[in-house]
Amino acid sequence: MGRTYDGGAEPAAGAGAAAGGERAAARGERAVTGGEAAGGAGEPTGDVTRGAGDPRAGAAAAGEWGRRRMLRGMGAVAAGAVAASATGAPAAAAPRSRRVPAGGPAAGSAADGPAASEPGWSRADASGAAPAWPEVAGVAVCRAGRFEVVALLDAHGTFPLSRTDAFPGASAGAWADSRRVDPRAFGPGDAWELDFRCFAVRRPGGRVVLVDSGVGPAGSPAASWAPVPGLLPGRLAAAGIAPGDVDAVVLSHLHEDHYGWSVTPDGRPAFPRARYVVQAAELAALDPGDAAVRYAVDPLRAAGRLHVVDGGTRLAGGRGGAVTLVPTPGHTPGHQSVIVDGGRRQIVIAGDVLVHAVQLADPAVRYFFEEDPGLARRTRHRLLERARERGAVLATAHLNRPFVPLG
Repeated sequence: MGRTYDGGAEPAAGAGAAAGGERAAARGERAVTGGEAAGGAGEPTGDVTRGAGDPRAGAAAAGEWGRRRMLRGMGAVAAGAVAASATGAPAAAAPRSRRVPAGGPAAGSAADGPAASEPGWSRADASGAAPAWPEVAGVAVCRAGRFEVVALLDAHGTFPLSRTDAFPGASAGAWADSRRVDPRAFGPGDAWELDFRCFAVRRPGGRVVLVDSGVGPAGSPAASWAPVPGLLPGRLAAAGIAPGDVDAVVLSHLHEDHYGWSVTPDGRPAFPRARYVVQAAELAALDPGDAAVRYAVDPLRAAGRLHVVDGGTRLAGGRGGAVTLVPTPGHTPGHQSVIVDGGRRQIVIAGDVLVHAVQLADPAVRYFFEEDPGLARRTRHRLLERARERGAVLATAHLNRPFVPLG
């Protein structure tokens, strides 16, 4: 399948990685097995952005870029207790974030909203009927062949921007359709209510791939805008998943609400046996002072746990299915999604390819904080098109329901 590099070694993210985007997406598949990562060319994964190039996209987005940067979080944040058993050690000052919106969800904790932490609690779908995959005490499960995908509700809150400001140009019809898919997203007035969710892919034998690590504790970089502290450690325990069961943590991208529980208060990997998998294009796009660098990237690199990939990568597989990374750039330059293919059923863990059901109703709808709106739109169209062709189940980070069937 290609050349293999040591578990502690990190390939350089050079000029090729900086190009990112569609070029990285067109790379061949590489395998990552056990505690190691592998690089080199292999069979193409059929990436979701190939052939979608638009030379006008960069220029069209340039004017919006400065405005989006100005709205990103500006307050200094602290690196605080990460594990559920944190001892309350003093938090160290963290660099300001340049990649999140100013302000934040109004909720004070992850348990705010519809009693998400109560035992026996489960949501109803848009029709009021019991959902196909009920979410009980913040945990829901969907199976795909040999794989079990566990949705883990880390937090819930109200977004700082109104939904019409966050999704400019969405039509009345798209809003109506999205309300039928995710009615809980519609708060009072023009408010956008959203979940913050991670996913665990449990394989035969009990080993786990964790997709994203949530908003983190009260002192995490997300504290300036997201509803911290999150509840991920307790959700994992409720699902029967110990930190040592996790052998890979896929970071879909390096926005604060997706890496918050990656490290412990003293900077050690919170999942000590796991490799943390990130796209080279995502690292190359980070400013040196970005909160992600100090809080997560540098500690994980120092521990030999940071595994950089460039393009489509198989995480696990064999007879009966596979778990595969696919580049899905646009929201950020190195955004990636996870495809869990169990044969008869495929589950697409989309990350932030879409963040509201209005983008499911109309994939052309732009999210205000997409770094390359044109590329994000093309990526979203292609990912949803292929998922619908397979009759896949969409696993979403920010919709108020963990799984949405597309068949």
